[in-house]
Amino acid sequence: MKIALLNDTHFGARNDSNIFDEYFYKFYDNVFFPYLKENNIKTLIHLGDIVDRRKFINYKIAHNFKHKFMDRLWQEKIDTHILIGNHDIYYRNTNKVNAIQSLCTAPDGVNEPFIYEDPKVVEFDGLNILMMPWINPENEAHCFEMLNTANADVCMGHFDLNGFRMMDTVVQRHGYDKSIVSRFEKTYSGHFHHKNDDGQVYYLGSQYEMTWSDYNNQKGFHVLDTETREVEFIKNPHTIFKKLVYDDTDKNYDKFDITDYNQKFIKLVVANKKDHQMFDRLLDRLYNEISVHELKIIEDYSDLSHTNVSDDVAEGSEDTITLVNDYVDQLPVDLDKDKLKVMIKEMYVEAQDTEVKD
Repeated sequence: MKIALLNDTHFGARNDSNIFDEYFYKFYDNVFFPYLKENNIKTLIHLGDIVDRRKFINYKIAHNFKHKFMDRLWQEKIDTHILIGNHDIYYRNTNKVNAIQSLCTAPDGVNEPFIYEDPKVVEFDGLNILMMPWINPENEAHCFEMLNTANADVCMGHFDLNGFRMMDTVVQRHGYDKSIVSRFEKTYSGHFHHKNDDGQVYYLGSQYEMTWSDYNNQKGFHVLDTETREVEFIKNPHTIFKKLVYDDTDKNYDKFDITDYNQKFIKLVVANKKDHQMFDRLLDRLYNEISVHELKIIEDYSDLSHTNVSDDVAEGSEDTITLVNDYVDQLPVDLDKDKLKVMIKEMYVEAQDTEVKD
């Protein structure tokens, strides 16, 4: 038996931008649902954070989510299991009030998805899996009891574990110790969007790019084989962020193919600009021969070569969290800087829950 795994889909992310909405559903239309149909996969486990905003959801997000995602699962007769993630809950101290109970309904009102607000062992074709939703003050005791006693070899959850990368530049230091899942053969988790693992705990990563922090990080979904207990990664070929390092000392940009930059958010990092007219012609092509969502030009007027333009130069001007983390690292203060960065990140995420008005 094969089970499709999704996590951190964050429907409604990026202020429900039409650009990102179209990009997200391109993955489901062109990759996810065709793969399930071609391989006759009839079971799905979602490892939490199915929606983006904890406090509310607008009619457009709800409409698209119902008709473009949930109804398709029902039409394809996919046995769906959904863990509650931290973005799915209204209150921080309980999983009981959540978006999933309201939004994840079946048109027939009968074949409803299984929703896990509390931990439970579920058997899939002879394989027992502990389904572990977001741990909060209300369910913490029960969760730890199940983690210590559950008759299951595999655990799937939405964990906040130390030692794993939340994004390229941030490692979690203030979550739970990973020893809480050490008794399991393998643990698969949502929550962190950066795909990374230690050989026993696997953070599956988000299915598509949502911010510049996702740039150049593998995106896609996974399929678990219950017989072999192996997980296969199915790559999402669609990207929305693209970086171009400009160095006209070794490249003729009049002949540079810009096709891959169409319908993308672009960072043009200037390493060497000797031919200003060629640079202007490249900009003209990017603006007029293709359609770009956004073009940011990043210039450093120091003597930089192509080989010493670090990602920090490019990322710092776009990714707010990276910029803040870099600033905190440089503060001449005697503080727990990792804890300060986590606090700032939490406030930043909370602020994004506030709807941006036109």
